[in-house]
Amino acid sequence: MRDLIFDEQLEGGCHWSMQVKRGTVLRLIDEHGGANVGMLFYNPVNLLERYNAPDTLKCQHTFKLGKGNCLYSDMGRIFCSIVEDTVNWHDTVSGNLTRDMVQRRWGEHNFQDYRNDWYRNGYDSFLVELAKYGLGKRDMAANLNLFGKVVVDEAGGLSYVEGNSKAGDYIDLRFEMDTLVVLHTCPHPLNHASDYPRKGIRYQLRESAPVATDDLCRNSRPENQRGFINTEHYHRCACTN
Repeated sequence: MRDLIFDEQLEGGCHWSMQVKRGTVLRLIDEHGGANVGMLFYNPVNLLERYNAPDTLKCQHTFKLGKGNCLYSDMGRIFCSIVEDTVNWHDTVSGNLTRDMVQRRWGEHNFQDYRNDWYRNGYDSFLVELAKYGLGKRDMAANLNLFGKVVVDEAGGLSYVEGNSKAGDYIDLRFEMDTLVVLHTCPHPLNHASDYPRKGIRYQLRESAPVATDDLCRNSRPENQRGFINTEHYHRCACTN
């Protein structure tokens, strides 16, 4: 593991954003167990390019994400790769909680009455962060819910699995492109806990080692090999299309 560049805590029910440079590993650590990290990715040079959940899943023939998977943009390039993962099941189909959903599930806890103990939701949290970069509702895409697990019943219904992530579990994302990362730690949309779940995380940045020829993420699928080639071509070209 390379030397630590940055180490910070993000409390539960909060939101944040940052630009992560190519060649950096972002480690997300579930500090208490049961965390949820809603996450979106954008190309900071061309904000029209963003994370594409359908392409990420179908080209890797999977419903869940874990070590060896890559996270694709809607232009066939790879934002980042999952190079280490102690959970090995992350949700990318359930979306976000909204304000109305939070109110129906846990009651009204607004900022005016509860200050920093108010109940945030994932949808509005994303909008707050996106606004910092001139983005809005129409720029939101289907998001990741890292550390979350959902299962499907015979009728196609989704159910949240409690206890999927334990205290100390982590995921390492190695970034293959400069990427605007937008995230929140609001509850998973299918979490029906009796009390509003406020689970914090740590996030750490390190310089990554060069991608080896036998790299697991690059070679786990032929589609990923093409995705890496597309990304390398993007970095070699003078154009940004």
